[in-house]
Amino acid sequence: MNAKDKPRRILLMSDTHGHLDASIMEHVKQADEVWHAGDIGNLSVLDDLMAVKPLRIVHGNIDDGVLRREAPEHLRFRLNGLKVWMTHIGGYANRLPASIRTTQQQRPAHVFICGHSHICRVGKDKSGLLCLNPGAAGHYGIHHMRTMLRFTISSDGQVKNLAVIELGKRGQGLLPESAV
Repeated sequence: MNAKDKPRRILLMSDTHGHLDASIMEHVKQADEVWHAGDIGNLSVLDDLMAVKPLRIVHGNIDDGVLRREAPEHLRFRLNGLKVWMTHIGGYANRLPASIRTTQQQRPAHVFICGHSHICRVGKDKSGLLCLNPGAAGHYGIHHMRTMLRFTISSDGQVKNLAVIELGKRGQGLLPESAV
């Protein structure tokens, strides 16, 4: 087994919208890699994450031109033999847009990752594709609970120990604008 075949602890987040806090960073420190599924918010989020761990990212619909130059719309890679496809807007298992389904048929992945909805969902579609949406780690949006996903990719390319991380309610701990 070489270094790239070691089990890898992954922290998956999305929709930070410019927000990182101590609780997020504590989870970052425990991971081997951080994956961000878009709506990063600003360049300082990337800088802060990359200063601590290797980062795989895609841009989201709210990300500006600077972030779009730093992060692609779609990212495909292999880790321990597992084929991963990450993009920001993608849907849910068995409710993927036609463009995603067509691309998946042409270039199959084992895991499809997206964000955008701010709702944490994990499921497999009829073909066995594992679809992961970590929800939103930031405060902006419709979600009630801020979430991320944590999992391990085993040395033989299996997703193991998948867990939802709840970071607290949206808006909890933020100062009102009048206090800033």
